[in-house]
Amino acid sequence: MAILFSTDFASIQTWNSDGGCDISDKKLTTLKDRAREKIQAAHSLSVGGGGNVCPLLIREVFIQVLIRLKVCFVQSFSEADRDIMTLANHWNCPVLSSDSDFCIFDLKSGFCPLNSFQWRNLNTVNNTQDYYIPAKCFSLDAFCHYFSNLNKSLLPLFAVLCGNDHVNLPIIETFLSKARLPVSSKGRRYHRVQGLLNWLSHFDGPAEALDNVLKYLPKKGREDVKKLLYCSMEEYQPSQVKLQDFFCYGTYVCPDTLNLDLPEWVLVALAKGQLPPFISDALVLQRTFLHTQVENMQRPNAHRIAQPIRQIIYGLLLNASSNPENMSQKTVPSQPLAFNEVERISKNIKTSVVYAKQLLKDHSDLSKLIELPLARRQILLLEALKVNQVVLESIPALLKLPIAVTCYWLQSTEAKAKLCHLQALLLGMLMEPLQAIINCSGEEDPQAGGASMLYEELQRVKVPMRPSARLDLDTAHVFCQWQCCLQMGLYLNQLLSTPLPEPDLTQLYSGSLVHGLCQQLVASTSAESLLNMCPKAKQLYEHLFNATRSYAPAELFLPKAQSNSKKRRQKKKVANQSKNKVVTTSDTRQWYDRNNRFGLLMVESLEEHVETSELE
Repeated sequence: MAILFSTDFASIQTWNSDGGCDISDKKLTTLKDRAREKIQAAHSLSVGGGGNVCPLLIREVFIQVLIRLKVCFVQSFSEADRDIMTLANHWNCPVLSSDSDFCIFDLKSGFCPLNSFQWRNLNTVNNTQDYYIPAKCFSLDAFCHYFSNLNKSLLPLFAVLCGNDHVNLPIIETFLSKARLPVSSKGRRYHRVQGLLNWLSHFDGPAEALDNVLKYLPKKGREDVKKLLYCSMEEYQPSQVKLQDFFCYGTYVCPDTLNLDLPEWVLVALAKGQLPPFISDALVLQRTFLHTQVENMQRPNAHRIAQPIRQIIYGLLLNASSNPENMSQKTVPSQPLAFNEVERISKNIKTSVVYAKQLLKDHSDLSKLIELPLARRQILLLEALKVNQVVLESIPALLKLPIAVTCYWLQSTEAKAKLCHLQALLLGMLMEPLQAIINCSGEEDPQAGGASMLYEELQRVKVPMRPSARLDLDTAHVFCQWQCCLQMGLYLNQLLSTPLPEPDLTQLYSGSLVHGLCQQLVASTSAESLLNMCPKAKQLYEHLFNATRSYAPAELFLPKAQSNSKKRRQKKKVANQSKNKVVTTSDTRQWYDRNNRFGLLMVESLEEHVETSELE
């Protein structure tokens, strides 16, 4: 049986991912609200509270894992939900996702919420060698049967009345306040959900129900509300996109792209996940979202450091048209093209205008960018990262891009990097080479023994994740900046058709490792003492260090000295952190996410959770 995964999670056989933002921008308000929520969650985590913020490069790591496992996948051009529903019904397989919208879609084989999987509970199928992982499957038919055989075609109306990603009209509150929904004493959230569903169960179809909704609204504007609600309900209907064609023929037709006149190679690369949604957003909307990390909220957001790289990416995207008539008009714009970046400013979001960097004439045609010789594309990449190619000659192929990015990072005035930060990053990059030494050497080989010892020592260094643990915010911010540089370095490398090999991101960077190494390097341990147990790794580390050293500011290597004024600043910082400390409570009840609007529908027994909804 095929299992279809949506958005940012792995699959057993096939996987589909959201691409860029919806071209119509219907969800822009929702996306901005979510960005604000992520900022609040990141701030809470930064001061020892609770929250959930995915790592910046989680998508790229995930795609590499899919490729390694030989999992077929496709990346939708924009919103993927309807495409996933259509493909799942075509293949008659369930959808695995964390998105509660799939409670509303009419899925033949149901919806398996990802948080219902007992991943560590591996079971054997009776009298076979096959295994399974217990999970729950949400059935729309069973759900509608529970609510007096509710017509499932009414659920899209239920979704928009509850308020979904596409519509959240204040006037809907007018209807909810005036309509006499069936009364429940089970808490406000439960009351609205159950009341709406019971009310809708009295109607035969959405047209009749919608007419009754409009009765409670002022006559003026009823038609506009009706059109908007119908339009929003369409988001739960089957898609015109046939993703199954991609798995059969390696390509598929996306109606959203037909009038955009984008180069064919770009569309193919987006579908294969070889280009990120960041690129399609910049191409189509001229707007990108810069995702917040767990960083120091009192400092400018970590993405600022990589803005020059993004300006070059925007410059390469300036002329996206594959139509020669359009190209002649766009080759040399009279003014730099502006792109909007939605970024964190303090603890809120702001849309900043960033201008693309105008590039040489031979880079102005995006449709022919992949035809540039490899050497020319490599030079363009390294010029963007401000690195001389000679510096990378002694660096292993898979570490050339990370080292080039590190050189860029060290040169930036935005970064406040210290020697321990650089050393921690470089030591972390040794994890994959160490595994290669261990796997390729014989048991009696002393190199393998030393590599194993060093590998195990680095594993022990990792900082354990403790509840309410406080980060060293300055160190966290520095590493966030490095990850932003790596992200944009990867995206530029992908846009240039990988003139440098893509590194193995699954082992390149570990936050818990580099933070632990920083603590040890500052306290007592030296990089040399760690590396002495494996001469081969020590030699590689020296190559990495020497390559980056020439790009680091001179003060990075000055002897440690702490003036009284610096001590006073540190004391003041500690005092400020104490003032800003927040008290949080850990909630182990994972059944309901307040940002997942229809997550309540997935609860097996709503009554068990009445107390929680009342507290909320």
